[in-house]
This record gives sequence, C-alpha cells and structure tokens, in this order.
Amino acid sequence: MKVFGYVRVSTAEQASSGDSLETQKDKIRGYCLMQGWELSEVFVEAGVSGSVPLADRPEGRRLLGVVGKGDMVITPKLDRMFRSASDALGTLEELKAQGTGLVMIDLGGDVTGNGISKLVFTILSAVAENERERIRERIREVKRHLAQQGIYGGGKVPYGFDAVDGRLVENPVQQASIQEMKAARARGESFRKIAETQGLQAMTVKRILDRIDRHVD
Repeated sequence: MKVFGYVRVSTAEQASSGDSLETQKDKIRGYCLMQGWELSEVFVEAGVSGSVPLADRPEGRRLLGVVGKGDMVITPKLDRMFRSASDALGTLEELKAQGTGLVMIDLGGDVTGNGISKLVFTILSAVAENERERIRERIREVKRHLAQQGIYGGGKVPYGFDAVDGRLVENPVQQASIQEMKAARARGESFRKIAETQGLQAMTVKRILDRIDRHVD
C-alpha cells in the first residue's frame, strides 16, 4: 500500500496559520505515524480555489493519476479537497471502484470504509457546498450595496453606468436606454422585442430590468 497526502490553500488563506500548508502536512504525518504507515508523497495545491474540481487542479489531477488499488489518500479536512458535493461524491465513488481509500482526518478516518462514514461525508459535503453559496450571496449583496451607494466594487460595471475613479457614474446614453426599456415593458412588450430596438440580447434586457426592480424594492 502506498500512502499519499493532499493539502491545499487558496491565495487568501496562505497567511492563515490555522490552515497553513505546514500545519496540514503535520496533521497528515501525525496520522500516518499513529497508523504505522509510511507516507510516500504529499501533493501540495498552493493558491488554488476550492471551487475548482479536484481533477481540474494541477496537483489534484496528478494525485488521481498516481493512486491505484490498495493505496490510501489522506487529507486533513473535507474542505481542503472538496467544496462541491457532486465533485466530492463523484470522486469518492471513483476511488472506491478502484479500491483506493480516502482518509479525512476531521471525519475520523476512511470515508470509503463503512456506511456511517459515507453518510457523514455526504452530509458535510452538502453543508460545505451550501456554505460556499452563502458566501457568494454575501459577496453579491455587498456589491449590490456598493452599487447603490455609487461605489464601484469591482467586476462587471452594471449597464447604465461607467466606472470613473472608483465610483459609478451614470452613462447618459445607457440611462436613456433603460428608461425606454422600462416604458416598453410597462406597455407589455416582450423582452425580445425590446432587445431588438435597443440592440441587445433578450436575456440582457431581462437582467437589466430585474436588477433595477431589485434596487427599487
């Protein structure tokens, strides 16, 4: 049996001592010591977001290409390896099919080993994905709030504005277009018809008007 470790930090986390690469490596080494296992290699994923599927990360892809039947993969925490429940469970099934074990130290051991471990793994994978969606929603809320204050928070500049010196400044031509779209929509015209008159895509018109409605609410 060959034993491989996997650790990861995103760019924002690299300075965090609690989840630093060395801390994660120490946890893996300690676990191997307790089990009497010899650690063959630790795959280090530095500066890669957890939102990227494991197989699409440089070191994750290399790890999956190396492990085989009877081998064991160890990671200190669920979220070091996965953030998506579908990615987590899909990878778990692939590893089980080829006879490779997957130890998650925070879950207490090999999550391919028995029904209870897999149940916990499934639940926590879903929780991790839900938490990530909550983070994304908080970011969207902050950006919406900044936009309402006329502050450019990065990303795509909303239609009807230009970004000038860190602030959102109304674009007169696009603002006039928005008023025309609102009036046309109030007359009952379809998004497709409005889009044709404005030289935009129908979905773009819908997104613009939906954003304005949310701000009004």
